[in-house]
Amino acid sequence: MLTGPLNDLPAFLGFALQGDWLAVPSADDLFRMLLRWSHFVFGIAWIGLLYFFNLVNVPLMKELDAPTKGKVIPKLMPKALYYFRWGAVGTVLVGLIYYAIYIIPSDAQAAGAGYHSWLGIWLVIVLVTYAVIYPLIHKINDGRVLAICIAILVIIMSGVMIYLFKGNKTIAIGIGGGLGVIMMLNVWGIIWRYQKKIIAWTADNADNGTPIPAESAQLARKVFLASRTNAWLSLPMLLLMGASHGDYIMFIK
Repeated sequence: MLTGPLNDLPAFLGFALQGDWLAVPSADDLFRMLLRWSHFVFGIAWIGLLYFFNLVNVPLMKELDAPTKGKVIPKLMPKALYYFRWGAVGTVLVGLIYYAIYIIPSDAQAAGAGYHSWLGIWLVIVLVTYAVIYPLIHKINDGRVLAICIAILVIIMSGVMIYLFKGNKTIAIGIGGGLGVIMMLNVWGIIWRYQKKIIAWTADNADNGTPIPAESAQLARKVFLASRTNAWLSLPMLLLMGASHGDYIMFIK
């Protein structure tokens, strides 16, 4: 009874090798698959640590006393932040390559627009938006007020992209990827830059009894606001990334 299926194996293999579903992928197909896979791996590392910091680490640190923080922070945070910040770079870099090679060109050509001009305009829109967000995080200490201001800026950025660009994928990934770039700039421009100082001060205090500067509390607050901003921005970013590959969101021109 078990030999019956085996007798049919040669015929099955002959049929399979003639079928398109076992066709050898092209180099371009393999490169595209590699980009998407890398984007997923880097993104899981980055966003996973982002949620860990916001949902687990922040509440935990509030419950620890100073001596315990002196032992935990210098051991935990450097390694966690290493994978966090480079996960952000990997996610954004691979995503930009994929966006520039496979998404923008086809939609730009269909719209009769220049591919390089679209890419340049998109990047300028994102950077200008962050140029406004960055000082807001430093000037506004109330998280609710900051959230409203950033939400307005993101809506404006999205509206400009919807107005200027055509194609569901170009717009959806343009907005979602733009949020990703803003989040990465927060990681390197605020979170990591200030956390380096906080970690060093905490370790010096634990090892040598050196008083932690009063500036530490202010920097910790800015780190928290930037991290919480990234956590909230990750939700529409992930929605738009997923919706860009279907007909769930259509930007009607």
